[in-house]
Amino acid sequence: MKTIVVFASGSGTNAEKIIAYFAESEQVTVSKIYTNNPKAGVISRAAALGVATRVFDRNAFENQVLLELQEQKPTLVVLAGFLWKIPPSFIKAFPNKIINIHPSLLPKYGGKGMYGRHVFEAIAANNEQETGITIHYVNEHYDEGAIIFQAKTSVARTDTAADIAQKTHTLEYAHFAPQIQKLLQNK
Repeated sequence: MKTIVVFASGSGTNAEKIIAYFAESEQVTVSKIYTNNPKAGVISRAAALGVATRVFDRNAFENQVLLELQEQKPTLVVLAGFLWKIPPSFIKAFPNKIINIHPSLLPKYGGKGMYGRHVFEAIAANNEQETGITIHYVNEHYDEGAIIFQAKTSVARTDTAADIAQKTHTLEYAHFAPQIQKLLQNK
């Protein structure tokens, strides 16, 4: 059985879609959700789908969480709206096994502080004609790991940041779990 652990900091809609996608699989399971936010919506979403959650603070992240992951030996570590930078010790322990989804076509609108509404507002402010999502490997720098997959959508001049967010989420929900499945076929 191939296992996925998901890290999330917010509402958990992507985590929920990933759990649901693999719910009936006999080859893949989402074994645990990790969150740094004790008020994150992902906690209730995971509980409703029968997946255990681990809430941690900065100290536990730097120490206990890495040890737990090494014991669990997940096939893939998936960042789905997780806002903390992944320490080099994690990257070294899980080379090419940590992936992230970013709400833009990297390298545009990536880097420290570029997440969620900040990305959508920047795209709207710059009158971009297209945007999309990027699924990429995680390395030591924000949003600079090797790109695995990108999907695009058009942006109208009249689109607000909220409109762009909606289009981006549609792409995330359509592509993230299937791309994870493709990656797992090679692991």
